[in-house]
Amino acid sequence: MQYKTSGTCSKMIDFEIEGDTIQSVSFTGGCNGNLSGISSLVRGMKVDDAISKLKGIKCGMKETSCPDQFARALEAYKAKENE
Repeated sequence: MQYKTSGTCSKMIDFEIEGDTIQSVSFTGGCNGNLSGISSLVRGMKVDDAISKLKGIKCGMKETSCPDQFARALEAYKAKENE
């Protein structure tokens, strides 16, 4: 799934979910080292666990962050799956 971010340096998040487990995550733009680390840490994590850990994280004075945007992307994925 692709998710267009808002309010962050990264512009897009591509991710794959199998069942309820995150298989892969790739960010377009943003801080490559930090985002590669986040991608590695959430690989194999349950979707709900990642949402609870990442949602609400802020970057500096911004109201959101790349991790928060990924949590929102996962929530959008869940909403779409439940349609």
